Amino acid sequence: MPRIATALLAVSTSALTLTACGVIDSSGGGDGSASPKKGDKITVGLLLPDKDTARFENFDYPIIKKEVVSLTHGKGKVAYANAEANPATQSRQFQRMVDQKVDIILVDALDAKTIAPDVQKAKNAGIPVIAYDRLAQGPIDAYVSHDNELVGEVQGRAIIEALGSKAATDKIVMMNGDPADPNTAQFKEGALSELRNKVHIAKEYDTDKWSPEVARANTKKAVQDIGLDNIAAVYSANDGMAGAVIDALKDAGASTIPPVTGQDANLDAVQRVVSGEQYMTVYKPFLDEATHAAQMAVYKVQGRDIQFDALTQDTVDSPTEKKIPATLVPVVALTKSNIKNTVIADGVYSVKDICTPKYEAACDAAGLK
Repeated sequence: MPRIATALLAVSTSALTLTACGVIDSSGGGDGSASPKKGDKITVGLLLPDKDTARFENFDYPIIKKEVVSLTHGKGKVAYANAEANPATQSRQFQRMVDQKVDIILVDALDAKTIAPDVQKAKNAGIPVIAYDRLAQGPIDAYVSHDNELVGEVQGRAIIEALGSKAATDKIVMMNGDPADPNTAQFKEGALSELRNKVHIAKEYDTDKWSPEVARANTKKAVQDIGLDNIAAVYSANDGMAGAVIDALKDAGASTIPPVTGQDANLDAVQRVVSGEQYMTVYKPFLDEATHAAQMAVYKVQGRDIQFDALTQDTVDSPTEKKIPATLVPVVALTKSNIKNTVIADGVYSVKDICTPKYEAACDAAGLK
């Protein structure tokens, strides 16, 4: 994260220097942008996928909103909608933003394939689209997310480390995400790169719409088929499902919870990590991802190509588009040992947030005071 901050500072300094030399128009001008030059009075459409993943409502939306307002001197705004895990709802929300003629759309697609016609409609209307957190299909202008294969690698590596010398003979369960989400395949591939030929994957499930209820039901099936005492670990692709997996294992009579992974560093997941119920979660710095997305959106609309290009030095391919400009933010494995140096140091949560009365003893043991 310090390297990211240094890089952004360098970008900012370069931009200021170029502005002083007259290379960049002070009103935010530039050539080659797909959208017309605009001033500060802009509207950024933001479409997020669900409310089960706590970060979207609690962090992503507020951070993006704050950054857009800051970058536009208080004149810009964010038009926000949450699909609540319904692809048809997200499509209607997308069309409504096109009809309202927002200046640009940030979309975290529930279904990467079915959103493509909506992206094309926006393109036809001259509205740029940036895929946020998940790589949407269709003619998107840019993509901002984390290194998703690395997320899976971090999770898989944690399981191998937790099982130690018994890994080769132990049985694990894989609780993958929604197959309609392109990130799911990347998380899975990353995890398998660490797990393949090192553990016995006894059962594997896909989880429609990342539903905790579906994950809980599948865990019950796994317990019936494998036996509670034979499940040595559970690869859970995110925190919402991890909580459901742990609850199902408790319901089945588990006195000790085997290592369970997660992702997103939800507050309840961080608390489970402190208490030892959840082995780890993947912390994906929300501040970096959301801030980059807001900057990319404003720079794109305002035609500030140099700043936009500086943020999108990576490229990715989707099934429909090649060499999409992208920014990929690093991730961190969050365990008891580094809570202070990650979510607390970044201001995501305070010790007070995490160490409620239920977790007070566990926090004391973990040195969180």
